[in-house]
Amino acid sequence: MSTDPVPFKFCPVCAASLVQRADEDAGKLRLACPHGHWTHWDNPLPVLAAIVELDGRILLARNAAWSEGKFALITGFMERDETPEQGIARELKEETDLDAGEITLIGVYEFMRKNELIIAYHVKASGTVRLSPELLEYRLVEPADLLPWRAGTGYALADWMHLRGLTVRFVDALVDRFRRMLSLHNSGAFYLLISAMAWCI
Repeated sequence: MSTDPVPFKFCPVCAASLVQRADEDAGKLRLACPHGHWTHWDNPLPVLAAIVELDGRILLARNAAWSEGKFALITGFMERDETPEQGIARELKEETDLDAGEITLIGVYEFMRKNELIIAYHVKASGTVRLSPELLEYRLVEPADLLPWRAGTGYALADWMHLRGLTVRFVDALVDRFRRMLSLHNSGAFYLLISAMAWCI
């Protein structure tokens, strides 16, 4: 699972405090060494994501840092000297102990909120799920019941569902519908409804 980066404060070459400098070509301010040793370009980070199919259902997992009822695809970063396909197979093994079989590229998606570029795959997996300490629980969801969100991996999931002729219901539309149904008078019932949903992020 991806994590938020720690902001840079010092030059990695001379340890001087970084300053804001204008990049006139790009029209942006960038953190840079005042002595010209280093510039933080802040390029988007490639992140791998997998729609993991196990026995015809899709595996969603909840990170230990997330609230109850919030589930996601398997994601992670590439290691040096590995292809994206090798990387997603490794992440799947590390986080779930499942073995990757057929790996098919779905697409590449922006996630500007976290300055990431998501490379999404459909992975047919086999084996028995054994979660890493990073993950608390998982669900196996029928493809037709998936509820993608309108960002990042949600668009990858929606594209995969479209390719299979499935109706895509984005989670935000369902939340709005439940709000109208309950008129926000019964907050307890609203919480239970939302918590029961498999949020695919």
